[in-house]
This record gives sequence, structure tokens and C-alpha cells, in this order.
Amino acid sequence: MARNQVKRCNWVEGKPEYYIAYHDEVWGKELYDDQELFKWLSLEIFHIGLSWQLVLSKYDAFMEAFNQFDYRLVAKYNEEKVKQLMGNKGIIRYREKIEAVIHNAQQIESIQKDYGSFSDYIWSFTEGKQIIRQDDIQRNRSELSDQLTKDLKNKDFKFIGSVTIYSYLQAIGVINDHDLDCDFQ
Repeated sequence: MARNQVKRCNWVEGKPEYYIAYHDEVWGKELYDDQELFKWLSLEIFHIGLSWQLVLSKYDAFMEAFNQFDYRLVAKYNEEKVKQLMGNKGIIRYREKIEAVIHNAQQIESIQKDYGSFSDYIWSFTEGKQIIRQDDIQRNRSELSDQLTKDLKNKDFKFIGSVTIYSYLQAIGVINDHDLDCDFQ
């Protein structure tokens, strides 16, 4: 089937190719790699108050600026690195978000000590099972995102809320929220 004959979620219609690629290749697909999980959490933080299209348009610049979102490296960023990031016109330059990403990288290392991996921690909330949309209701938060947000906040994660975490769970495939008639459902 040709790429343009594929039925996709309504929110992808009319979007640029990189946005369509995100829908087709990332969104709703189960992720288990801690670095990938950190990357998408970080990008969701930069998404707060802005369009997802803007964040995705800066994807390559974010990857370069944040060392491919290697949480081990990001956890060691200092004030000099924050200043460097604030001067990077390729990314979203919002100090509190940058500092939250650095802080959250440190928290991931702490979670790994307690759970073995960040992936094991995240997936424990659904007992390792993906939640697949069963209706036509579009949501922006859920009981699961409320619960995970509360637990992450208790673990001192910054700049998160239930709507952000719901989007994150969609991005990493814990929730497969594709429209029922989408070929990726």
C-alpha cells in the first residue's frame, strides 16, 4: 500500500512529512529503552504550552543539543551547559524546561536503582501491557496518567502534569490511542 493510501488518525491530516513519520513510526509503538523513554519525556516537557509540530520540527537540533538524550550525560549538565543550551537557537530555549530535563535525568538514575530500569518502572503501571483504545473518545488524560504523574512527582520529577504524561504514554506506546479506523490501531 502506498504511503498516501494509508488511513491515519485525523490529527495527522495536512501535516508535514516529519509529523506523518512520527505518527507512523513512533506514536503508539511500545518503547522499552531507557534512553528513548527519557527522550520522549523530555520532548513532551518542551511541548508544554507549545505545538507538537514545533517540537518535532526541532527534533534534530534537540538530539544534537542534548547528546542524543543520553540521560547519563544530561544528568551531569552544569550551569555552563545550561547557558550553552539557552544560546542554542535550534531548540526551545526555556530555562525552567531545560533545568527540568536535567533534573529528571538524575531522577531516572535513581529509579533505575530501585526498579532495575526506567522502562520496568513505567511499564509496571500497566503490568507490562499496552492499553489499546476501544472507543472513539479522544482523551488528554486518564486515571493512569493521573496515577503516574502523582508517583513521578513523589519521585521529584519536574515540569510534568497529567496531560503531559498522557501524551507521553501515547508517544511511548503504553497507550495506543490511534483512531479506531487508523491503519496503525
